[in-house]
Amino acid sequence: MLEVARYEGRKRVKGSLVLGGLLAVMSLAFIGFFPSVTSSGVDLDAYMESMPPALQAAFGEASLTTIEGFLAIEIYQFFWLLLLGVYVAYVAGALIAADEERDRMDVLLAAPVSRVSVVVEKFCSLITPIVVVNIAVPLAVFLGVMLVGESIDLTNLAMVHLLSIPYLLACAAIGLLLSVVAGKADLAQRGGLGAVFGLFLLDSITEAAGMGWVGGLSPTHYYDPTAILVSGEYDWMGALVLLGATVALVAVSAIAFKRRDVR
Repeated sequence: MLEVARYEGRKRVKGSLVLGGLLAVMSLAFIGFFPSVTSSGVDLDAYMESMPPALQAAFGEASLTTIEGFLAIEIYQFFWLLLLGVYVAYVAGALIAADEERDRMDVLLAAPVSRVSVVVEKFCSLITPIVVVNIAVPLAVFLGVMLVGESIDLTNLAMVHLLSIPYLLACAAIGLLLSVVAGKADLAQRGGLGAVFGLFLLDSITEAAGMGWVGGLSPTHYYDPTAILVSGEYDWMGALVLLGATVALVAVSAIAFKRRDVR
């Protein structure tokens, strides 16, 4: 049972540790700038208010003058929400299509495994990098905050990472579906990248335009790291929506792969 998931997961351990380490170092570097930012004498709140409405909507109520707001804007709203979401969608785009292109899928399917289990277990292998980064980064953030003489609510810090897991899984599920449908890894990966980035923009722009219901199509609509860090607001319903969307996308991917010929 779960042989494919274990094999694929083990292959991702090294890369996941490297990714987690890089993100942890990046987080420490950004936090190291916080004291100089707050002592610069610049009216940072006025600077935020001068930004385009779409960016203001994306950053929410965050203020660069507090450590929570600084983390939300500089790390979580951009690197975590956008770049990490794009990354997992990009990686997921190769889950099925790459094996097809390299003629490895026929060999895998010759084993006593179903097509549905192959899709599901390959998707489950992405849990490895998602868990690793969600352990490495909060530890680095907590250490960095202490080193600059600030404090942060540990519960909120833990929750911003816990609730990011459904979000990242949903982004990965988008890449998985494209991997099955496109059949070409490069096309699926670029499609996953563009889809997550486009949905991020859709949510930000429609929120600024007072059409937040349209942004409900985007995974970012259901995960707000700023609200968690700054206000301690946990969107459990949003997490359930993301998990439901993930299950639906994985199920559609499995059914689509089961019904078509392997290229």
